[in-house]
Amino acid sequence: MTPQQSQVVARLRSMLAAEPAAREVSMFGGRSLMVNEKMLVSVHKDGGLLVRVECGQHEEVLGWPGASQAEMGRGRIMGQGWIQVAAEAIVTDDQLAIWIRAAMDHNCKATGADQ
Repeated sequence: MTPQQSQVVARLRSMLAAEPAAREVSMFGGRSLMVNEKMLVSVHKDGGLLVRVECGQHEEVLGWPGASQAEMGRGRIMGQGWIQVAAEAIVTDDQLAIWIRAAMDHNCKATGADQ
């Protein structure tokens, strides 16, 4: 992992420490954190994120600082609910926590798990 990626992964590990169904895997060219066997976020080499959110929130979330439509390779747009987050937008733990909450909301609905 790159230093930027390692730093964000360490912060995520800390934030998800109380989550019993969390694990890490290599996916989407980064280090992904899974909860309830579904991807929560993937940390890219530059320290940015790929985040999975509710499809109904997609347009709203695109207006959040650092958010953009996720692409899987240049020009290959991913579907509704897949958001890229620039590393500069998750510098503080409060900023990162906003994205974790949005991803956990989707995850809990997708898996039927209680929050």
